[in-house]
Amino acid sequence: MPNTAHTKAAEAHEATAKTHRAAAEHHTKGDHAKGEEHSKMAHGHSEAAHKASTEAHGKSASHAKAK
Repeated sequence: MPNTAHTKAAEAHEATAKTHRAAAEHHTKGDHAKGEEHSKMAHGHSEAAHKASTEAHGKSASHAKAK
């Protein structure tokens, strides 16, 4: 599969979800310090995913206009 802008956005969203799951697992086990650490990491992944999505959708719109 080519590494398109949409693929990069999807991978960033997957990283966000994975980190959120890790945070939830830590919180469930009572390890709130690790849960908080993973929550902060998830926030960073989320920002990267949002940026990647915005870029992918911008490229899609400009590609559609070029046709």
